[in-house]
Amino acid sequence: MTRHLERGIEKLKKELLSISALVEEAVYKALRAVSERNPELAASVLAGDLEIDDREVEVEEQCLQVLALNQPVADDLRFIIAVLKMNNDLERIGDLAVNIAQRVNWLVKIKPPAPGLDFEVMAEKVKAMLHNSINALINLDLNLAGEIMASDDEIDRLNREKVSEVQSRIEKNPNHTETMLCLLGVGRALERIADHCTNIAEDVVYLVQGDIVRHKEGRSKKKGKGTQ
Repeated sequence: MTRHLERGIEKLKKELLSISALVEEAVYKALRAVSERNPELAASVLAGDLEIDDREVEVEEQCLQVLALNQPVADDLRFIIAVLKMNNDLERIGDLAVNIAQRVNWLVKIKPPAPGLDFEVMAEKVKAMLHNSINALINLDLNLAGEIMASDDEIDRLNREKVSEVQSRIEKNPNHTETMLCLLGVGRALERIADHCTNIAEDVVYLVQGDIVRHKEGRSKKKGKGTQ
């Protein structure tokens, strides 16, 4: 690896970790804003999304510059491809944090108010997936990547439970329909964040092993086996 390429890759690592920190903070704030019905906190998530978008564009441009100037091969090329994909997933997670935060303004205006849905378990699991996906990236940890991918099915199950709960509540009290549907969108956003965390974990596997594991039947079992 040339010195110029080495500097370019180190810069990409730092930029990607910087975006990761911003995205993780946005998700935490958005979930807190919904839990507390806090419009000011929600507004800060929306404002911060502009920086995430700008950083995402900068990282993509840096990747293209490194590719054009250095023509990397083998592991270096694989790293840049993985960064491009992870960068996109992180930006999408930031968008989903905005999606969650935007619901706060709707919730505080809806009349009559209705009891909320308990997303605590689902939210904590998704926050753990996001945090672990970033750690898996930093440490190139295959075991942690495997755990993240295995967790995705659990989030899907929890989301289905929330859908059933919403249907039951609406049947019992149609006046709460608007609130319940608004909150259901939070569950859907959490489920999508988990999907993007899984994508990042898959890219960690690709980065370390060169193995494209998405779309494989029995994905979790195969990935778990590959991390031994």
